[in-house]
Amino acid sequence: MTSNHLANETSPYLLQHKDNPVHWWAWGPEALAEAKKTGKPILLSVGYAACHWCHVMAHESFEDEPTAQLMNDLYVNIKVDREERPDIDALYMSALMRFNEQGGWPLTMFLDSEARPFWGGTYFPKQSQYGRPAFATVLLQIAQVFQNEPEKVQANAERIMMDLAQRSGAGDGRTLSDLAVKDLTTKLARAVDREHGGLSGAPKFPQWNVFWLLWRAAMRFDDDACKQAVITTLRNICQGGIYDHVGGGFSRYSVDEIWLVPHFEKMLYDNALLIDLMTEVWRETQDPLLLHRVRETVGWLEREMIAENGGLAASLDADSEGEEGKFYVWTAAEIKDVLGADDAAFFAKVYDATEDGNFEGHSILNRLNSQALLSEAEEVRLSQMRCKLFGRRARRIGPGWDDKVLADWNGLMIAALSRAAIVFEKPEWLALSERAFDCIASRMTQANGRLWHSFRAGKTKAPGTASDYANMTWAAMRLHQATGKEVYLDHAKKWTDILNRHHWDDEAGGYFTAADDTDDVVVRMRPAHDDAVPNANAIQLSNLIALWALTGEAAFEKRARDLYNSFQMDLARAPVGHCGLIAAGLDLSGLAQIVISGSDLTTAAALRRTLHAKSVPGALEYLVSDMAGQGLPVAISAKAGTADKSMAYVCSGPVCGLPVDEPAQLLERLMEVRASALT
Repeated sequence: MTSNHLANETSPYLLQHKDNPVHWWAWGPEALAEAKKTGKPILLSVGYAACHWCHVMAHESFEDEPTAQLMNDLYVNIKVDREERPDIDALYMSALMRFNEQGGWPLTMFLDSEARPFWGGTYFPKQSQYGRPAFATVLLQIAQVFQNEPEKVQANAERIMMDLAQRSGAGDGRTLSDLAVKDLTTKLARAVDREHGGLSGAPKFPQWNVFWLLWRAAMRFDDDACKQAVITTLRNICQGGIYDHVGGGFSRYSVDEIWLVPHFEKMLYDNALLIDLMTEVWRETQDPLLLHRVRETVGWLEREMIAENGGLAASLDADSEGEEGKFYVWTAAEIKDVLGADDAAFFAKVYDATEDGNFEGHSILNRLNSQALLSEAEEVRLSQMRCKLFGRRARRIGPGWDDKVLADWNGLMIAALSRAAIVFEKPEWLALSERAFDCIASRMTQANGRLWHSFRAGKTKAPGTASDYANMTWAAMRLHQATGKEVYLDHAKKWTDILNRHHWDDEAGGYFTAADDTDDVVVRMRPAHDDAVPNANAIQLSNLIALWALTGEAAFEKRARDLYNSFQMDLARAPVGHCGLIAAGLDLSGLAQIVISGSDLTTAAALRRTLHAKSVPGALEYLVSDMAGQGLPVAISAKAGTADKSMAYVCSGPVCGLPVDEPAQLLERLMEVRASALT
């Protein structure tokens, strides 16, 4: 006698399905054993709590008794939260691509009793529509093939498994030159929508990997086209409907090409990456719009996204009351009721709120038609109006909150917050990032130092992946720069050691997503390509270069070069798909390090303002005037100012220039160190 097994799970997504008539299993040895025992194929359904189309398929099919009965009779049904098991999701999403299907969620895969994929798709409607067959038809046809054509199923599964297991090599040993990177970014900049930003077409995603590489190219090569591509994109994202103008925070993507209509879910990782990019671009442009959006987004984070033990929650749903975006949109009448006629008229003109609306009879607030900020007095007036609307909106039934704490996504936000805290002189942001770090380090770390991936309701779930270690190492490195505390550098070294011991590919190089003792994945994937979140190999390449620069240990340099070289065939074949790795690789020729040291606070403050008014992407930055070098590596602590004088040291790799104590001299050195001669 079988039944639905999800009631004791902690994932909000899995718990959404605990009352389905489908006899769901969570991924694990019990579910896989059931498939072997019964001889049934596995129906694997992968989604996440904030996913709109996951909800649609659930309501149409998984809550439907006849459909559920069909699933129960024919399949062992396994439900996976892609955020809780990103290694499982990545594996079967990669398999889907081998079927020449477009990826997305919900992911619907059919596996044999050994958990090998032999066919799949994404969303299937209850009735045939959108050019897709009815889900019940698919269930019957796949079951018939599995029963009557086992040789076909086996051939498909074996072919996919062989394909998934293939790993690219290092090629002929040559790596991308600066000229090749410049050529690539020139072409990428041309692909950016000149009016609206983002890569041309729809839908549009923030695509941090692409725009981080473009920004790095803009600074490295003094390329104005790359610079304007990033600035235009950020301004449109910041003023578009993808941004929540009332409550702060960014949605995952825009369904159109002008950033007006968002897919309303808010993910921690998108907001982390946008905070980090906006902070770096603000340093170069001093654009007040970017400063406002960083502040407001951190405000949203502090107000709505802090979970247990100071960890940061994963997401907010797209839907509320069963409708996508209902919580966020407005009618002209409601705005008038809240603000009064005069203020409502002013507000509606600025934020494109009309009687007819711009989205299904409602208005998504945006400032795309007039992106420039108004006068200070007018902006204050608008802020007061937004506060009133926020109060009214708070009465609505809010979207679902996925409060699980994910180590990898927290790592991204901690890294972004700790850098923004120093640049914008916000010690409370630094405290927030340290609390989140402590949650991971204390509640999600095993006795042997290894990380769990997910934490909720006092329970840890899922083994740590390469991204957990890489992103938390990045967070530790950023916190070390912000605080000078030795404990953060120690964590970075320990997590890198674990990555090297349990994730490194001894044959081809690079890091596997899953550890060598993760026993429930049928193939260990070793990707380096970009995704919605940065790839672990790209982030860890930056970490290794930074550790090498800080410690001088040759082992870090060797591992960094081996990692980068191991993916050269991938870079040559599909450079646009590996922007994150290419951006990280730029620092192999000499990572910039900047140290401002000494006890003359007036001089130190002037030097700090100069540093934070110029973008030096990827640089290690230390302000040690009030740290006395304690807890810092010799490479940093040796650059100590005197009791009555503060100095700035600017280095590229192991080569440091003479110390300077004048802002103009520092600015000159910063401009030199961020540039590179073409080779």
